[in-house]
Amino acid sequence: MNRQQLVEQIFSKKSFLCVGLDTDIKKLPKHLLDNEDPIFDFNKAIIDATAPYCVSYKPNLAFYESLGTKGMIAFERTIKYLKENYPSHFIIADAKRGDIGNTSAMYARTFFEEYDIDSLTVAPYMGEDSVSPFLTYEGKWVILLALTSNKGSHDFQLTADTEGECLFEKVIRKSQQWGNDENMMYVVGATQGEMFKDIRAVAPNHFLLVPGVGAQGGSLHEVCKYGMIKDCGLLVNSSRGIIYASDGTDFAEVAAMKAKALQEEMAEELAIL
Repeated sequence: MNRQQLVEQIFSKKSFLCVGLDTDIKKLPKHLLDNEDPIFDFNKAIIDATAPYCVSYKPNLAFYESLGTKGMIAFERTIKYLKENYPSHFIIADAKRGDIGNTSAMYARTFFEEYDIDSLTVAPYMGEDSVSPFLTYEGKWVILLALTSNKGSHDFQLTADTEGECLFEKVIRKSQQWGNDENMMYVVGATQGEMFKDIRAVAPNHFLLVPGVGAQGGSLHEVCKYGMIKDCGLLVNSSRGIIYASDGTDFAEVAAMKAKALQEEMAEELAIL
C-alpha cells in the first residue's frame, strides 16, 4: 500500500484508527479457551467487528511468539484472514526488529516476502545498515522507533548532545537520509503531547504511528493538535482499550462500540483540515 492509497482510506472512512491485536491468551474471554485456535478466533471476531471503523491492524509479535508454534500459526492465520477479507486495511507487524545487515535482510524477507505484510516496526539503534535492508522492498514501509510512550523513553530518547539535539531528533533527522515519507514512518507515543511540535519540526511530512491513546492515557485531541498535517499523517493505535473492553461473550460487540467512538472523534478532527 502506498501513501496515496493509505490517505484515501483515511479520508474515505473518516478514520485514522489502528487496532492493535495484542492478543494475550490469559486475557481472552473464557468461553473461547476450549477452541482449537482461541487466539485466531478472538482476532477474527475483533477484526470483523472493528473493520468498518479503522484503517489498520497491528499485531504485536510478542503475544504470538510467547505461545510458540501455536501462537505463530494464529498469527499467520490472522494475516491471511486480513489479506483475503480486508485487503484495504494497512497491516503493521509490530516486531521492533533491527540487527546487523544480513540479519535484518532475513527479518525483511520474513515479513515482506513470507508474510507479505505492509509494514514493520524497526529499532534504529544499530544505524543505517541495520535499517536499509527493510527499505529495499517497493511498496513496503519501515516504521522507526523515535519517541515512545513508555516511562523509560526518558532514559535515552530525550538525552541531548552538546548542541542541544535530543537523541530522538537525531534519529529522525539522520534516518531521512535512508528513506523518505513514502516508505518510512516514525513511532511517537501519544503521551508525549506538545512534543509532537518538535517531531513535526524535524519530520513535517512523514506519517506517525501513535500508540498510547486510551489505556496509556494519551489524548487524541492533543495528538491531532500538534501532529496532524494536511493529509492527516497519523495512524493512532489503540489496543487494550478496544480488544479487552469486555471479557464476556459480547467482547466483539463492545470492541466495535469502542472503535466506533474513536472513529467519530477522528472524523471531527479530520473535518477541521
